[in-house]
Amino acid sequence: MKRVLLGALLLVVTAITQAAVPTSSEPARVEASGKPDEAIPGWTISTSAPAGWTADCCTYAKAIGVDFVIYQGDWTGEPDRVMVLNVWPRKLPTLAAEWQVDQKHYLQHDPLAKVAPFPVSNRTMDCHGLLYQGTDHIDDAVVFCDPGKAAGIRFSWSMTVAADDAQRQHVTELFEQVIEKSVYAKYQQPSKPTGKPGQH
Repeated sequence: MKRVLLGALLLVVTAITQAAVPTSSEPARVEASGKPDEAIPGWTISTSAPAGWTADCCTYAKAIGVDFVIYQGDWTGEPDRVMVLNVWPRKLPTLAAEWQVDQKHYLQHDPLAKVAPFPVSNRTMDCHGLLYQGTDHIDDAVVFCDPGKAAGIRFSWSMTVAADDAQRQHVTELFEQVIEKSVYAKYQQPSKPTGKPGQH
């Protein structure tokens, strides 16, 4: 199992092109959206990316089968320090059921791993975090969020970081901020240009 796909064991909804590349010293507001597809509701998840980090929904994210990635520096294809967003249709009855399924799958992969709560809050929705401490000394933080029954979807943010990473505390704090600032909105079809042909 690819670590970057942790928490994506359910159906993944493809995101459409809406990404930003923060280059300044200030956090940038970024978002990813998924169009409605038959019974799958449309959605938009926005958050604040850490200053200097890159947000991508449709190049690297699409290549690895996830909805959004936020990463620092050059893309390496490795999951280390990559913040990953996955969105799926709401099917299980509760948010607890979602993370319990994920925990079961993780422990099947690494039965001796330790599982601990990963406290994080979001003012706009219910979120629950888990920290998987693998026997390979690589940890995975996964946070499941439920924007409400009317949304028709649930989503998760996840990040992999080595247990002995010197920047572990710093990147974990940045990860928590991404979750805390995540906001759900109903998908809105982009407006069509109103100008006549030839006008800009």
